[in-house]
Amino acid sequence: MWIVKRAVPLVVALAVVSAVTAVLWFIRISAVGPQHLVFFYLLPTALVATLFGSLPAVVCAIAAAVSAAFFLYDPLYSFSVASPLDLGELVCFVGLAVIGAKCTADLLRPVSYLHRPTAAED
Repeated sequence: MWIVKRAVPLVVALAVVSAVTAVLWFIRISAVGPQHLVFFYLLPTALVATLFGSLPAVVCAIAAAVSAAFFLYDPLYSFSVASPLDLGELVCFVGLAVIGAKCTADLLRPVSYLHRPTAAED
């Protein structure tokens, strides 16, 4: 039972990335390739961080970068990224998403974890 309990956040994170990827891929194909679609993954990553903590959110950010490289950047359906600027955009996205996930998870942590009284304060 504990395996299922620990797997649910990761499965939800991957499901969220899959759903967002499907929408962004449709936009990419139908709208003749709008730029910077990878940053639309930031809101779902923050949502996963809010609901489940920083580890599933980091998994969500890495899965989003891999999905974006495969489905959103030229050449399509390949993990190679043709433009160095696009590769830099992916690296910046992962950095921003990891920092945002960690900050979001820490902001929503209960107060009892933030301040532990020392022996002098008791």
